[in-house]
Amino acid sequence: MSRVRERKIKKHSFKRDAILTALCGREDHPSARQIYEELKPSIPDISLGTIYRNLGLFREEKAAASLGVVNGEERFDGRTEGHSHLICESCGKVMDVPRELQEELDAKLSFKMNSFSIDTSKTVLYGYCEDCLKNRLVPKSGSDT
Repeated sequence: MSRVRERKIKKHSFKRDAILTALCGREDHPSARQIYEELKPSIPDISLGTIYRNLGLFREEKAAASLGVVNGEERFDGRTEGHSHLICESCGKVMDVPRELQEELDAKLSFKMNSFSIDTSKTVLYGYCEDCLKNRLVPKSGSDT
């Protein structure tokens, strides 16, 4: 399912549209390098600088969001409406909180905070993904690592 949507970006180009399509076509919240590696085979003259410049433009135009740095690389999201993320502290996997849970969290917060009207929420929860838990890649508590 493509999440590419209408946007207010003033200048269109083949590369710019390919970058946004690549970002919005993924659910793993890619880094600029991951988008570059995806597009390089089909657009040989694309540069990592082009990816970064366009991701910056998309952020300014609210067509993409930065999730901050995870495992040394800035990660991006093509889904810009307010929602929360789960980040695995072992492998760096970034996932969206499921929509139904997000709605439940927002509703509970709104109910509890009757003196404040919540418009959107963006929370980041850190822990360990199912794969890392299964593969025992989770550090033991109290370790010196």
